[in-house]
Amino acid sequence: MFEFDPERHYPRETESRVVIRFQDCDPLQHLNNAKYFDYFFNAREDQVPKLYGVEMIDFIRKYNAAWVIYNHNISYIRPAKVGEWVRVMSRVIWHDHQSVVVEYYMTDDSKEELKTLMWTTMRYVHIKDGKSTPHEGAVADFLKAVSESLDISNLGIRERIKEIKAQLGKGKHNKLDI
Repeated sequence: MFEFDPERHYPRETESRVVIRFQDCDPLQHLNNAKYFDYFFNAREDQVPKLYGVEMIDFIRKYNAAWVIYNHNISYIRPAKVGEWVRVMSRVIWHDHQSVVVEYYMTDDSKEELKTLMWTTMRYVHIKDGKSTPHEGAVADFLKAVSESLDISNLGIRERIKEIKAQLGKGKHNKLDI
C-alpha cells in the first residue's frame, strides 16, 4: 500500500532500456506510430513501482481515484528501428490541483539522439462517479516530490524538443536537468 515518506528522495525521472521488437514494426522496419504508446506506458509501469514503491492499484484502492488520460501530444522525430536498443524516459513535468502532465521521450541507446517526445495530460477522477477530484494529502505531496514543475503555459512541445535535444547534445550519458 502506498505511503508517502517525506524523508525519502523520489527520483523525478524514470528510465528503461528496451529493444524494438519486430512484431511492433511496420514494413519499413520502423516502430509503428501507435506502438510508441505501448513502449512509453509499459516502461513507466515497470519503473514507477521500482523507484517510488507504488502501484497504480494502490492509489485506486486507498483513495478511490485514478488518473484518466484526456490528451496526448506526440512528436515523432527520428524512427526507432527493429532490433535497436533505445532508452525510454518519463517524468511528471507539471501538475495542479486535479491534473498532471507526464512527459515521455525516447532516445537511442547512447542517449544522444531524440527519437520521440510525448506529453500525456491526465485528470484525477473519483472511481465511483468519474468526476474530477483534487490531489490531496499524500497524493499532492507525492506529486510535489516527483514533479519537475515546469511552467508549460508558455512552453510548446516544439520548444521542449529543442531543449531536450540541446541537453542531449551536451554530452554522452548526461542526466537531463531541465
